[in-house]
Amino acid sequence: MEITIQELKQIENYLLIDMRDKEQAQKNPMDGSIPLSQEEIEQTEFDKTKPIVVVCAQGQLSIPVVAYLREKGYEAYSLQGGYISFVMEQLKQNRSDDFCRQVERSIIKTYRKKIWSKFTKAIKTYELVQEGDSIAVCISGGKDSMLMAKCFQELHKHGPIHFDVKYIVMDPGYSPANRHVIEENAKKLQIPIQIFTSDIFENVFHIEKNPCYICARMRRGHLYNYAQQLGCNKIALGHHYDDVIETILMSMLYGGQIQTMMPKLHSNHFEGMEVIRPLYLIHEEDIKAWAKHNGLYFIQCACKFTDTCSSEACLTRPKSKRMEVKQLIRQMKQTNPFVEQNIFKSVENVSLKTIIAYKDDDKKHHFLDDYDQ
Repeated sequence: MEITIQELKQIENYLLIDMRDKEQAQKNPMDGSIPLSQEEIEQTEFDKTKPIVVVCAQGQLSIPVVAYLREKGYEAYSLQGGYISFVMEQLKQNRSDDFCRQVERSIIKTYRKKIWSKFTKAIKTYELVQEGDSIAVCISGGKDSMLMAKCFQELHKHGPIHFDVKYIVMDPGYSPANRHVIEENAKKLQIPIQIFTSDIFENVFHIEKNPCYICARMRRGHLYNYAQQLGCNKIALGHHYDDVIETILMSMLYGGQIQTMMPKLHSNHFEGMEVIRPLYLIHEEDIKAWAKHNGLYFIQCACKFTDTCSSEACLTRPKSKRMEVKQLIRQMKQTNPFVEQNIFKSVENVSLKTIIAYKDDDKKHHFLDDYDQ
């Protein structure tokens, strides 16, 4: 019922079905795969002349799905080890200095307009990097933070501003496989990472209310603390353009307020520290295209809720609100191709005269306060 990566290589023509969480399947796509949920798989008629290979996160949830397909008369297999085994196999490819230089050239040449120019534009527009800065580039192991690290390497080597940079990875409780993928990708891309550990995943795993929010706050605090110990005055996070516009809509639809993810922010709890977001103007689709162009594969969400795809926590948690908003934006783009940039510009073109109320650090201001003046 299971098939290994090596055995899969012997099959020339097969159908690859990715049944991971839709958000992860979109963020870290497998070339040539069809993303389908278990329900969609059970409702779909497939070509019986082709073997079917089903992939989940770590090769557990796909087994009963394959059993169902076999009962229906299909030649079906579950990829042993799931997506993570696929990534581990890819890591064995292209480990030379020439490959790393190819990756670096692709950033400043092939993707100059869509990645490098937007990276440097964000740096200049929002004054993210200044002379004498010491920046901790925070790497989670995904495509966004790995690209950010490579961009910083280029900026550090060839940019006009003199600054210090360190590449840090916090292990909040990754599985051994996920940690291995992070370490091997860093070696492959020649990023000199420093890893420190914490027990955040273990601490938030049993929290029922807002575990993701609490986890994010705790991770940010640990990153600030470690960066400060290294003598850094800034931490760089890999949030991109899509994260920004999704946050704007999420705050309106689910938070009842208008706010955005800022390109930089002073820390309230760590004096003299700032968070910066250098990928602020870069679209996620372009990051995925860069990774695909170079044959790079990274870890999916390594959260303890989703790391083991058969865990009860993963199966019973509500689906991501961010994913809902992402799908909403995608639908709106079909009728309005400018919807993304309009959402982004909406928080740059705020007219306070047409706002019923707004608040700052001191108090809330209502339009009736000075209406008759």
